[in-house]
Amino acid sequence: MEFNYYIPTRIIFGAGKLAELATTEHLPGKKALIVISSGTSMRKHGYLERTQGYLKENGVESVVYDKILPNPIQEHVMEGAAVAQENNCDFVVGLGGGSSMDSAKSIAVMAKNPGEYWDYVNGGSGKGEPLVNGVLPIVCITTTAGTGTEADPWTVITKTETNEKIGFGTDDTFPVLSIVDPELMLSIPPTLTAYQGMDAFYHAVEGYLANIRQPVSDVYALSSIKLVTENLATAVENGSDIDARSAIAWANTQSGMVESTSCCISEHSIAHALGAFYPGIAHGAALICVSVAYFTFLIEKTPEPGRFVDMAKAMGENVDILPESERPMAFVTALKKLIKSIGLETMCLADFDVDKSKSLELAANAVDTMGFLYTLDPCEISLEDTAGIIEASI
Repeated sequence: MEFNYYIPTRIIFGAGKLAELATTEHLPGKKALIVISSGTSMRKHGYLERTQGYLKENGVESVVYDKILPNPIQEHVMEGAAVAQENNCDFVVGLGGGSSMDSAKSIAVMAKNPGEYWDYVNGGSGKGEPLVNGVLPIVCITTTAGTGTEADPWTVITKTETNEKIGFGTDDTFPVLSIVDPELMLSIPPTLTAYQGMDAFYHAVEGYLANIRQPVSDVYALSSIKLVTENLATAVENGSDIDARSAIAWANTQSGMVESTSCCISEHSIAHALGAFYPGIAHGAALICVSVAYFTFLIEKTPEPGRFVDMAKAMGENVDILPESERPMAFVTALKKLIKSIGLETMCLADFDVDKSKSLELAANAVDTMGFLYTLDPCEISLEDTAGIIEASI
């Protein structure tokens, strides 16, 4: 048994905890760049105003960069970094969902390093150069429960001219402080709640299957899988249920911890390729669409089917009544039940105009841009296998 464990993020968790921004001693500077999406929700619900107010109470000035897209792009990373430099910001706050928090991490990288963001990205056309100047400190305030990025170092950005959507991160891109306040999630509409909760679910599942998993990531993963299964449908049906929201928020943060101690596998490579070519498809939706075909393939090929039995049990399936050979597929049975419980059982890639003739091109993008995740799979998945999974999901 060998592993490395490193999660340096201080997490403040609980309903109403955003207010602790006004008193915490753990803010890493005196002038913050607050990164938010181009949408209206951060202002509409008062989250931005409250965040700026609490920071001011704590002696911190702030400026806002508000152009982040649902699938964040390199151009906005560079622009946000320039704003941070021009205003002499000494740390970056990501306020919102995964796109804002990821962008905050990438902006923190480019606020201190020369050149283009893709100079530092590994994979695809990235140059993989070292971050010689480090990064600005990062604070994450999550208003969604999906990516877990508040508890991991990863950031996913798209290079539009080459359709490359690639994850990147180093020890320096871990947030120094994250606030997880489920009250900020009460405003998320049902469909987005479903997409985001399933993203957290797949982070946990993939981390449990990855060949670099470790004992603590297994604990986080099974707990997250159980919490999502038991609470996501309630959060979707009744978004004001603070108990369900809190359970999903904690599941999500745990999934970020899974990402820090294990990793995603190639399902995420496929979803990122879909998001790069079809920006209108939400990341969680892409994962849901391919998941049944993807995990059915893995069950048929993996030398460790018992891992699927473990997850089926965490999802409440009584696998002991099944013949041993059928027990791994109980996970797919449970997965279908979960997707049905959130009203998305009929959703497929065709709903987002994904063209079956593009399957091989999409597969090639998945393998080329985030091929590293394929090395973490529990079994070999070829280019042709990937194309077949995509075709079966359309």
